[in-house]
Amino acid sequence: MKLPTFLFLAALTLGASASITAVRDIFEHSCVECHNAEKDKGGLRMDVKASFLKGGDSGSPIDLKTPDKSELLRRVLLAHDDDEFMPPSSKKKERKPLTQEEINRLKNWITKGAKWDEKITLKHRERSATEEDYSKADPNLASIAVYPTSITLETKRDFHRLIILATDKNAVTRNVTSSVKFTIVDPSLTRIEGSTLFPIKDGATTVNIAFRGKELTVPVIVKDAVKDRRVSFQQDVIPVFTAAGCNTGACHGSARGQDGFMISLFGYDPKGDYQRVTREFAGRRINLALPEESLLLTKTIGSVPHTGGKLFEKDSAFYSTLLEWIKDGANYDPAEIALPIKIEVEPKEFLLEGSGRKIPLTVKATYSDGTDRDVSALSNYTSSNDNSISIDASSGISSSKTQGEAFLMARFHTFTEGSMAIVIPDGLKYSQPKLEPLNYIDQHVHNKLHKLRIIPSEICTDEIFIRRVYLDIVGLLPTEEELKVFVSDPNPKKRDTLVDELLERKDFTELWVMKWAELLQIRTTGNNSNDVTYKSALLWYEWLRGQIANNRPFNEIVRELLSATGGSYESPATNFFKSEQDIKKLTENVAQVFMGTRIQCAQCHNHPFDRWTMDDYYGFASFFTQVKRKRGEDPTDMIIYDGGGEIKHPVTNQNATPTYLGDGPAEIKGTTRRKAMAEWLTKPGNTWFARNVSNIIWSHFFGIGIVDPVDDVRISNPATNPALLDALGKKFTEYNFDMKRLVRDICTSRTYQLSTKANKTNKSDETNFSKSRIRRLRAEVLLDTLAQVTDTPNKFRGLPLGARAVNIADGNTSTYFLTTFGRATRKTVCSCEVKMEPNLSQALHLLNGDSVHNRIIRGKVINKMINDKFPPEEIVKSLYRKTLCRDPNETEVSRLNHTLANAKDPKEKAVVLEDIFWALLNSKEYLFNH
Repeated sequence: MKLPTFLFLAALTLGASASITAVRDIFEHSCVECHNAEKDKGGLRMDVKASFLKGGDSGSPIDLKTPDKSELLRRVLLAHDDDEFMPPSSKKKERKPLTQEEINRLKNWITKGAKWDEKITLKHRERSATEEDYSKADPNLASIAVYPTSITLETKRDFHRLIILATDKNAVTRNVTSSVKFTIVDPSLTRIEGSTLFPIKDGATTVNIAFRGKELTVPVIVKDAVKDRRVSFQQDVIPVFTAAGCNTGACHGSARGQDGFMISLFGYDPKGDYQRVTREFAGRRINLALPEESLLLTKTIGSVPHTGGKLFEKDSAFYSTLLEWIKDGANYDPAEIALPIKIEVEPKEFLLEGSGRKIPLTVKATYSDGTDRDVSALSNYTSSNDNSISIDASSGISSSKTQGEAFLMARFHTFTEGSMAIVIPDGLKYSQPKLEPLNYIDQHVHNKLHKLRIIPSEICTDEIFIRRVYLDIVGLLPTEEELKVFVSDPNPKKRDTLVDELLERKDFTELWVMKWAELLQIRTTGNNSNDVTYKSALLWYEWLRGQIANNRPFNEIVRELLSATGGSYESPATNFFKSEQDIKKLTENVAQVFMGTRIQCAQCHNHPFDRWTMDDYYGFASFFTQVKRKRGEDPTDMIIYDGGGEIKHPVTNQNATPTYLGDGPAEIKGTTRRKAMAEWLTKPGNTWFARNVSNIIWSHFFGIGIVDPVDDVRISNPATNPALLDALGKKFTEYNFDMKRLVRDICTSRTYQLSTKANKTNKSDETNFSKSRIRRLRAEVLLDTLAQVTDTPNKFRGLPLGARAVNIADGNTSTYFLTTFGRATRKTVCSCEVKMEPNLSQALHLLNGDSVHNRIIRGKVINKMINDKFPPEEIVKSLYRKTLCRDPNETEVSRLNHTLANAKDPKEKAVVLEDIFWALLNSKEYLFNH
């Protein structure tokens, strides 16, 4: 079940040119010095086309009819001590033999017709340092790596390409595949062409790889070397459709197809595709009598009009695959056909220095029968950042451009995997700073920043830290007295102590109850039994508050929520199943909130940019099909219980089997489907849950997730620092899902305490936590701090005077201020519901509305200080400390004192002080956490 050999030829020559440019460097380095107009050794000139084709004393150097018999190839393949060996060495000059990669290029050029633009004249030039033979040890070389690390060749059609990368002591990677020395221990079992291995006969051997003093060994197993297999519709034909772009959403894979021909998006429905390809338009798409006349072939090579244009050549591997399948009868596969179960993309990560550096990706698919293939030539490739690193969509060869990073993705079958690549400028002057990590978080952040050659900002001041940590942990500002005590405290551990103190305040609980209430959609929807009534919402909110206040392990909270049964009043957690009663939306909500992934696309087709298939979607949905609802004794109450029910897969029309998302089928014995799913989701070994909750918590303190948005985890939206996210997830699990302990780790890290002031290296960094982000205060926190500093208590429906905005239980209860500043409506579970972006309406409301001005007048903060005989200068300092947690600087003091001095009387001074207070409350420094 391996690829046809001709697919290897496509992979081998992919991107190779048939023009002289493909071999120009070989001729100019190794040939033209002796074969030119002035020195035509052996009567042969190799600097111009006409003279080269004419040949010399030994005749023409190439044979276009039988390329393997070309004199030029014979000479370069001779023993190095043979008199006719090319390029020859002399006492005056040693010439290096051609590498295997150069020989392959030369052979390919001749096979393709030895095309040569007559305008091009070749001139001798010496090899540059990067083109030298790499046989000598390199003291700057740290290691070499080979991909894949082991190979199994099965059937005579099989092959595997090797890629060898070298990494220097600065972690910079380069592709040295064409420069290494390959030695096959038993050459009777396998042969190597370039860097690709082919089977000869069954057995086990090794390939030894040597490069500049470093050596590697690749185990090779050969099985069924003389056995062949038929071309398969699912294994070979559909991959050609995908690789050529036939079944994309822009072509025949769209919902309506293209030009009357439709196939499933990326091949998610192979049976339907086979029916449409072979049975529709009978005798034309597939012509068994005259296979070459099949529209499936003639349109793709452009011999008949095709809206999509010419897709590949007649002598290509793709054409050969389709033709062989049609000639063999265009059959469908037997039921036991092996299909891919995973793919591996290598290298997983690499660092390139300078522009124009190229690294190929290799993709290996593992099949359900245990075999594997090199599917690099059948995969589609994309880059998340073409400005820094581009990648050829079909060959998988990446090319560096400008400084930055990119996630390079490869897609084959239903799988998408990727590789993280970083580019740094050539010759960048950089010295790794000596930074003392305060905990594991800093170590992972520093490791990533070193790869990017970024130096983090300095630690923020005490004044900035106390303001930042108060707003983040309790959603309030420190009082003047708290500020004074903290700043004057000489204890070097005072920041850690402050974090511990804040975590024990009820305000921490209230802030996180609000955040999880948003994700759980705690809001009133009506007054009937099918609705979440105000009573239901309030009970649900109080249940959540109690869980978090008691610091119950968070996985236990979620487990109880997802498996809850009973009445919505008696068992408030059941309101989760009352608020959303559509099975599909409920399924999507659970995946998005608790696993951080959006599976909506897979409802209709396999996800085009992630791992999720329709099988995954309906398998996960089947956990919720047995949730039943009935009215309670109270007509507004609803009873949640488990009964029967199934959901059908829309393609197979069969009942979906309960299957854990991203895992295997569920074994449900002695429990309900929901309980089984809840146990699986929240168990300590489920990294999905731990990583997701950790990322949500991290995002709160940094304004951006390690995966961002936090609820959009997918292959094509990877973590910016996977090691950091893994570490946070592991710690959260080790802490028995204690949110407070994880928050403590975050807030006591050096990374959290960095300044917002950028340096030359990190001024453009927005995703790697090299500096603190400036973040607008969220609506509830902003309103609470306004009430706090102006001494004007808030009043909300159903809450006592002085309650905080973060205490509002019902998502449908709001104010103009909260709505304007982006409070979540809780209509969806999307993290995007909370609007943090500043806008004109907010600015106008603060400047012209009554929220700020009326509070200043009503609160009488300034009048109280005037009545207490505070000097105006001290009142100004107090206002700065209340709002900005700092004293005014010299410039501000001078300017404000001048303004106060111009006031004619105490009443006018009071107005000036109110204006200063108003200006501070409208300042960016107040409105933002920094």
